[in-house]
Amino acid sequence: MTNLNIKIEELIESKAPDFQIAKEVRSEIKQYLSLLDESFKNSSGKDFLVKHTKKIDGFIKIIYKFLLRKHFGSYLPMTNYIPITIIALGSYGREQLCVYSDIDIMLLYDEVPGFNIRPILEEFVLLAWDSGLKLGSRVHSIDDIEHEVKSDVTIKTSILESRLIYGSKHLWYQFEYKLMNIRKFEQKEFVLEKLAEHKTRLLKYPLCMQPNIKDGYGGMREANMVYWMANITFGVTNSKHLCGIIFTEEEFREFVIAIEYIFRVRSALHLISKKKVDIVTFDNLPELSRWLGYRDTTRYVKERQCMARILKSLHTIHAFSAIMTKKITRRYLANLDEISNLKKKRIAKNLYYDDNNKIYTSFNNKPKKLNAFLKELISLPHDVKSFDPSYVYYSSQTILPLKLNEVPKSLIVTILEKENLYPIIKLLYNSSLLIQLIPTLKMIINQPQFDGYHTHPVDVHSMKTLYHIQNIKDPFLQIMYKKLNKQQKLILRLASFFHDVGKGRGKDHHVVGQNLFKKFAKSLNLDENTTNTASILIRYHNMMSKVATTEDIYSQNTILAFTGLIKTQENLELLYLLTYADICSVDDKLYKSSTASLLKELYLQSMPAFDNKELLKISSRRVAKENTIKKHKLYLESTRLMKKKILHIESNQMYLKYKAEDIIKIAIRAKDTNNWDYTISNKDRLAIKITRAVPLNLGYLLGKMQFLNIVSMGIYKLFDDKKFFEISFDSKVDEEEIPFIEDIIKHSFDMTKEITLKKPIISRNEIIIDCNHTEELAIMKINTKDQKGLFSYIAKMFDEFGVEINSAKIQSLRGKAKDLFLISKNGHFCDNKNKILDLLTKQ
Repeated sequence: MTNLNIKIEELIESKAPDFQIAKEVRSEIKQYLSLLDESFKNSSGKDFLVKHTKKIDGFIKIIYKFLLRKHFGSYLPMTNYIPITIIALGSYGREQLCVYSDIDIMLLYDEVPGFNIRPILEEFVLLAWDSGLKLGSRVHSIDDIEHEVKSDVTIKTSILESRLIYGSKHLWYQFEYKLMNIRKFEQKEFVLEKLAEHKTRLLKYPLCMQPNIKDGYGGMREANMVYWMANITFGVTNSKHLCGIIFTEEEFREFVIAIEYIFRVRSALHLISKKKVDIVTFDNLPELSRWLGYRDTTRYVKERQCMARILKSLHTIHAFSAIMTKKITRRYLANLDEISNLKKKRIAKNLYYDDNNKIYTSFNNKPKKLNAFLKELISLPHDVKSFDPSYVYYSSQTILPLKLNEVPKSLIVTILEKENLYPIIKLLYNSSLLIQLIPTLKMIINQPQFDGYHTHPVDVHSMKTLYHIQNIKDPFLQIMYKKLNKQQKLILRLASFFHDVGKGRGKDHHVVGQNLFKKFAKSLNLDENTTNTASILIRYHNMMSKVATTEDIYSQNTILAFTGLIKTQENLELLYLLTYADICSVDDKLYKSSTASLLKELYLQSMPAFDNKELLKISSRRVAKENTIKKHKLYLESTRLMKKKILHIESNQMYLKYKAEDIIKIAIRAKDTNNWDYTISNKDRLAIKITRAVPLNLGYLLGKMQFLNIVSMGIYKLFDDKKFFEISFDSKVDEEEIPFIEDIIKHSFDMTKEITLKKPIISRNEIIIDCNHTEELAIMKINTKDQKGLFSYIAKMFDEFGVEINSAKIQSLRGKAKDLFLISKNGHFCDNKNKILDLLTKQ
């Protein structure tokens, strides 16, 4: 700064214009920023931010001093007697300013007639921006500040974190007095609004594999909640002052370590990106982990080590903030009527149960020994939904034995047997007791998942799976779950919670998880049936999803291979339920109608295999469906000719896939179709059904529709050379788009229409062809990089060869396309498969 001050003095002497001053300051700031990478390596989290804050203070002082010299010349009064004070706000006020964050300041002034204040303030803001300082500035008169701030929670919050940068200390002391009044004004209203705002923020940015370390779960704003509430309630200017009053030295030390690490992560993100970035993404994580000093080891890559530490820190901050914020603000949340009602629902000493099925206790409740605490958990009402932070804190203080093997295994078994297990598991997790009771889970705690599919770390994903098993929304599965007996529900809960327990150990987590669970079950003396059944579910927990979305589920070989692994009908039903919960735990919206229908169809196709494998034969299943059709009212009301046409539909796949009533309706509609007919459904997702008696330009249709993602397509030969097409997409469209889609369908019956499609990049080893899939069908599987227009291109090429697609299944996951085509054996595909392969793979 000394050299800059000298240069500024020289410029002032030469009466240089403002832009030259700004240019000199900007040059110094640029040089300073270029040295921060090296400075970061030698500083801790908060220390780096404090040094950066002080450096910015210096630049602001230089700009302000220059303006005073400019306006007052040789008659410059002492700074205390100029009625202007520059005050840092927000993270800048807390001395936590990150490199590319906005610099929030307040220009406080007193309207004194003898000073021409306004031009100085205006020029200061302009000169600061011209110098490269990204200011977020507020200008307030000392007379108006109290009134203006009281009405706005956001401004009040930033004002609470005020810090004097430079200017009149007389004005600063007046402001501090007013700040005391601001702090005391409508304290309860401020607290309630901040709590509501915080809750909304956590719902918007929950914990995930790409966490927002500023606004999200366990982020800096959540850490700030403790300070804001402490400042409003107790008037403290540093949370540390509450050690021994609200929290212990050890609790605060763990919190500080965690927030220090998040400070360091955020600083690294800013320096890497050269801009304001607060989200750790899969793209910046490799560089971030290198900046933070991680190196690949034989067991873990640096990204895994870095993310695990981030997740651990976020958990620590969240746990501390949630508990201590509640502890500080409970005086504002208390309602005499609610307290009176709660006391009436006392279920034990210092234990209360409210109308929302939440358990409360006193923050002063003395902790119990582990065995006594577990017995208390077991005794709680069966319909508990959640636990207040007061009970979470109380459980975290549980006194652990010197040797955990002294805990009676029967207590752990009894807890696992509770039908409402999820809230208990979440409580044990939040109070850090879970891995003390079940050490088998140690490796999945804070275990990242970088597969591009899972959105949560393994521990959170496992708990969410357990939650969804206990909160099934699919009507078909609700009925199935209610029919389960007590032991089957226990097996399902165990499999749901332990299904990913094998992750993080460097081997196939399905096999490792199965073995780990068997050892755990044996240590608890669980019965053989429970152990074996849960082990099978863990071993094959994603098999049903894989088969449903990537295999021909109408193939006898596919069904026999699948059911051969599952072994029993009971296991199939339990696996179906587990698959539902596993998918929903990734994202509630992921279990879409298309996924649900595929899983249900696989379940229905698999059921006969447990009674009689002969029933899996296509001929047997067709005969069974024909017998059902013959009894249907619509069939009985049809003419003799119509009945004959229904039973002579060429496509066996239609008989396997559709219900009897649907087959009859499709046939009746086809009989009356002379050229073509179509229907469009757009309820949950877009589906197009086309019946045609004249040729359909399929390649053109799919090419024009490639702005949407296709998930499945079926093509079925009916009778009289007519065909039925059903094309399903992964989402619905806006209603105003329907006329556009109708035009595409109509133009698709013009066989002269052509469309140019970009050739996808596919390797030969990414294509599998089996011309002996069934007597009637060949199969082609493609597993390649997901590319726009991939399916459309293949369909267009098949059109050119005269290849008839019987049905297709399209899946895009983790940047990979897994497409399956069932193709009619009409001589055009298998005879030309080498030519087709060459055209698909040669660039």
